[in-house]
Amino acid sequence: MPTDYKAVIFDLDGTLLDTLADIGNAANDVLAERGHPTHDLEAYRHFIGDGVATLFQRILPQGVPTPELIAECVSEFAVSYGRRWNENSQIYPGVAALLDELVRRNIPIAILSNKPHDFVGVCVSEFLSAWPFDPLLGQREGIPRKPDPAGVFEVAESLGVTPELCVYVGDSSVDMLTAKNSGALAVGVAWGFRPVDELVKYGADRILDTPQQLLELLNEQ
Repeated sequence: MPTDYKAVIFDLDGTLLDTLADIGNAANDVLAERGHPTHDLEAYRHFIGDGVATLFQRILPQGVPTPELIAECVSEFAVSYGRRWNENSQIYPGVAALLDELVRRNIPIAILSNKPHDFVGVCVSEFLSAWPFDPLLGQREGIPRKPDPAGVFEVAESLGVTPELCVYVGDSSVDMLTAKNSGALAVGVAWGFRPVDELVKYGADRILDTPQQLLELLNEQ
């Protein structure tokens, strides 16, 4: 295992930002408008993480989803989330101090998310503009979404490092698999949307109970 990590790549939702309520409310708006049952916001912890199309495959009633309906719901979600994306979302406690220290240490930071690419930019501009994330990558047409390693490879190439010298920090099985598929160190966060046992099951190399513990991990080098 590498001993000198050169960059940190973060997931966004459930890792840097608590966006659960705004995503859930926007998705419920689409369901209600179409006359389908809505879901408790807590249930969205298990629905989010694989992109908007998969989100609607999970939350529409069984037997209802078709490719055409999913595409319509994705478009409607973009409108609804465009209204609601900053109603409740906020940066997790301790994340700001972590990012400050990473910047002080001149450690490059990037974001790789399955959130639609444009919304990644919007959320970062609103909540995370104080820190130099580069690149910022969300879900883009024609680019495989996580857990495909393509995004990590793109980030690593942009930063001029190998994936094996990157730490990938996330809150879900998708994130842990992304790290494993790319060769990055898989670091799971206990404060996110998914339970710790899921992160361990899907290969987390380390679990962070607090953001500060990422600094401790890097200090071990």
